[in-house]
Amino acid sequence: MSDPVLARSPDAALLAGAGAPAPIRLGRLRELWLVARLDVGESLRARWFTVYAGLFGAIVALLFAFGLTESRILGFMGLSRLLVTYIQLCMAILPVFVLITTVRSVAGDREAGVFEYLLALPISLSAWFWGKLIGRFLVIYLPVLLAMAAAAGWATLRDISVPWDMFAIYAALLAALALCFLGIAMGISAAARSVDVAQGAAFLVWLALILVLDLVLLGVLIKGHAAPELVIAIALANPLQAFRSAALLLFDPQLVLLGPAAFVILDAFGRDGFLAYAMAYPALVGVVCAAAGYLRFRRGDLP
Repeated sequence: MSDPVLARSPDAALLAGAGAPAPIRLGRLRELWLVARLDVGESLRARWFTVYAGLFGAIVALLFAFGLTESRILGFMGLSRLLVTYIQLCMAILPVFVLITTVRSVAGDREAGVFEYLLALPISLSAWFWGKLIGRFLVIYLPVLLAMAAAAGWATLRDISVPWDMFAIYAALLAALALCFLGIAMGISAAARSVDVAQGAAFLVWLALILVLDLVLLGVLIKGHAAPELVIAIALANPLQAFRSAALLLFDPQLVLLGPAAFVILDAFGRDGFLAYAMAYPALVGVVCAAAGYLRFRRGDLP
């Protein structure tokens, strides 16, 4: 967000009237909505959004083109096979896009000198921060969901069965994953003093989560004869691992691909309990990181 963009945006004019006399609760919600709407409009004009939205549409089109709905693996076929592959690709693409595009949000506005303009507007800091988060969540999540919906619609036209229960669970898992990394990115962006520092920190966070994925670094604990419960607890503290394990659970109800760790997970959570954990925990991580970033943003020097 920069001064020229704000000056040209019709939503900026609406922001100027956000302080009109109104009940406090209604005014706060209106401010939140206006900031979110402004951020959505800016994102839709950005080149990264065109690439991002087109990428997920292309993925679904290619999966249909390669006849993935006609293949069978471990009893999965039709749209369920496509969704299994789609969710794995989303796990690789979604966090990277979220981190790269979002860490520039607060840090970029600080470098551009937008905060001086912000303080002159009749909006609260909380409405600006959380409005940006809500707007960015909509921009990030809707293309992913719409690509899945388009796949379900096309499958219906071709008389391919649509597993709506799996569709709903995958949609919820993707929403939790998007919120998780969005909150992490907003927290990093609020704490970093420059865009370069924010991008470097985001890369380090992503690298750390990838290294712990599939117990890569936890082999040291196993070699040191650590308790299996401790090893798996550390692994599942990684929101990316929790998401991936839940995606595998829908594809492989016995979690055969995880080996002996499956017995500990299923005994501790059960199928439904682990799915609930995989939805709630990443979302909680995102909210906590965003809240920490907001506190740092509110207490720090804005200029």
